[in-house]
Amino acid sequence: MAPTTITSFPPEVVPQAPEDPLFGLMRAYKADPSPNKVDLGIGAYRDDNAKPWVLPVVKKADEILRNDPEANHEYLPIAGLAALLGKAAELLLGPSSPAIAEKRVASVQTISGTGAVHLGALFLARFYQIQGVNRTVYLSDPTWANHHQIFTNVGLPIATYPYFSKETKGLDFEGMKAALASAPDGSIILLHACAHNPTGVDPTPEQWREIASLMKAKHHFPFFDTAYQGFASGDLDRDAGAIRLFADEGFELVIAQSFAKNFGLYGERAGCFHYIASPSLSSAELTARVSSQLAILQRSEISNPPIYGARIASIVLNDPTLFAEWQDNLRTMSGRIRDMRTKLRAKLEELGTPGRWNHITDQIGMFSFTGLTEAQVLKLRSDYHIYMTKNGRISMAGLNSKNVDYVASAVDKVVREVQ
Repeated sequence: MAPTTITSFPPEVVPQAPEDPLFGLMRAYKADPSPNKVDLGIGAYRDDNAKPWVLPVVKKADEILRNDPEANHEYLPIAGLAALLGKAAELLLGPSSPAIAEKRVASVQTISGTGAVHLGALFLARFYQIQGVNRTVYLSDPTWANHHQIFTNVGLPIATYPYFSKETKGLDFEGMKAALASAPDGSIILLHACAHNPTGVDPTPEQWREIASLMKAKHHFPFFDTAYQGFASGDLDRDAGAIRLFADEGFELVIAQSFAKNFGLYGERAGCFHYIASPSLSSAELTARVSSQLAILQRSEISNPPIYGARIASIVLNDPTLFAEWQDNLRTMSGRIRDMRTKLRAKLEELGTPGRWNHITDQIGMFSFTGLTEAQVLKLRSDYHIYMTKNGRISMAGLNSKNVDYVASAVDKVVREVQ
């Protein structure tokens, strides 16, 4: 008799998981033989020839690194590359930040922004246990899909607050404020610092001030996710405005920071996590304690962060000439995306496409919520080989001068045919 196969993981225990929708979309796009296919799904910058763009300043930093006789492949410290951490915090908080001067910042290098969100989630799951304080993490509706998995995987309950208005295709500010006001005191609120993913809709500076005031009155805990600083508007300081507002208001907060988009270091996984203490006589001691616990969590998860992307970012951030060139590279990327927004809206309006399309240029950053329905999205994919997520989110970086008219014409036809 053949031996019976025995497993601790039968299908009822470990069912087949569905394919990640975004990476499934990427796979379908690559398999499509059509010469007219357009990828508007993946969130990575492309130049006007639809090619990945290695930033010129990154090439220069890479050359410096390769010619450095002291460069090696030794382990970094658990917290990461010290030359990166300080400059990364300064990039977010500003060079004259009181929080930095008063040693109220604890920073840890992470596996890009995803790793930073996870480390922050793990820290909160372990230590945000003040008696009577709500541990629910409130996420915008919608948000980056991975937020849901990251927080639930560490055992933190999640809820949502209204964010995107389907009617205006802008911010549902009143709905957002009402939800924050009704959430239990001390709730954790996940906020996108700029270039909201997936909608491309950001609060105005005045609205951010209202949000900060409301959250302070409710003693909510801010968790900022910033993946697009400098990439959104082309201005690093402007894109950090919300974070600096909350820090200046004296909030205790945490920040997940990615260098994937704004340095083009997607596969190098360079990022940081920052804890900011409120100003007090004991804030430096508190920050030291938090730093020690973050190191313990980091050690048990990845031991030491990767070095190459961190060195590239550090070289640029610590060299004034290269930093200025990086800012110019950021303006190139953000400017091209703004140009694509303008051209797409203009073509849709020229065609008389049913509906209003001002939201295309009102939104900011890599992504735009088009307002297209799932049926329209699937029609665009099957008939025109245009790939985007089912919720109608498009990556503006996938548009270029050669395909923007084709995409607009296809959208026009599908909007007329599929209600």
